[in-house]
Amino acid sequence: MKLFDVYPLFPIEPVKARGSWLWDVNNKKYLDLYGGHAVISIGHNHPHFVERLTEQLHKISFYSNSVKNTLQEELADKLGKLSGYPTYQLFLCNSGAEANENAIKLASFVTGRKKVIAFHKSFHGRTSGAVAVTDNPKIVAPFNAEHQVIFLPLNDVTAIQQQIDETVAAVLIEGIQGVGGIHIPDASFLKQLSVICEENGVLLIADEVQSGYGRTGKFFAHQHADIQPDLITVAKGMGNGFPIGGVLIHPSIQPWSGMLGTTFGGNYLACAAGLAVLDVIEEENLMHQAQQIGNEILERLKASQCFEDVRGKGLMIGFDLPQRLLHLRNTLLTEHSIFTGEAKPNTIRLLPSLALTKEEASYFFSALEKETSKH
Repeated sequence: MKLFDVYPLFPIEPVKARGSWLWDVNNKKYLDLYGGHAVISIGHNHPHFVERLTEQLHKISFYSNSVKNTLQEELADKLGKLSGYPTYQLFLCNSGAEANENAIKLASFVTGRKKVIAFHKSFHGRTSGAVAVTDNPKIVAPFNAEHQVIFLPLNDVTAIQQQIDETVAAVLIEGIQGVGGIHIPDASFLKQLSVICEENGVLLIADEVQSGYGRTGKFFAHQHADIQPDLITVAKGMGNGFPIGGVLIHPSIQPWSGMLGTTFGGNYLACAAGLAVLDVIEEENLMHQAQQIGNEILERLKASQCFEDVRGKGLMIGFDLPQRLLHLRNTLLTEHSIFTGEAKPNTIRLLPSLALTKEEASYFFSALEKETSKH
């Protein structure tokens, strides 16, 4: 049997990782400034992460959600306290796409409505409902296209006011658009959006799958705007590479038996990983570090005057390449052994571990300076 060939692959096979570094089969070392799509939050193979998972593996790794699992309760309690949402409820699943599917489903249950508003350049996953609210027609199959979705420009209050009505179940918005190219909702827009949703009985869903878990210097990116969504979706950095996702649910939303469900969501290993991540974020003050190092990177990128539209918050950063530097991402990897991300057509995305150090950031800038000085 062959693998289903859906991913363009770099000819590199990492076999070892620690902190912000990877080593391939030839023992070549790479700086990881992409974190496997913003997944590596506390650093590869953090000792506490490895210890908690190993310890749990020797106890019990899985049983169904038909029995009590105290680890789930511990994770919900710790996440509530660290995130600033202690009164919310937590539904655990396995990925960001699943989290968004369940958030949309909840919004439809609560409101009795079908329509969802999303935004241009959005990305919310590749499963049925999640891909329907993703602004990329290429990956939306005819079956997925049957959902009732309206795409609007980001930061356009007038467009929201014109389209929102009693048929809309939810507005779904990323804390910061990731796959779309690091596009940041204005704080004023988020505040007005929150009010408009409340006035129309529409649930506001914040997709924090990429932008959450301390990446922007606050636990969630939407907290920079001082709003409280009805539903918040999380994944990626939540497990530092172990598959886990979740939906934070407003306390006014009452569950009933079978309303949502999952086989693997909230299993023992996933909860151990999730707790380890929160432990490290708290004990190593990684939100502050993300904000501090991120601000320094943003300032240096802007000061270089080599790039266009440098933008971001914390360690969620994007910048556009001028025509003369369109090769830069590939060159950083092949000539300097640095992984970065991209967004078409010309954006480099930086989504490193929150534990990225000043020295590691300086290594990146040394490579940038060498390449930009050539052109």
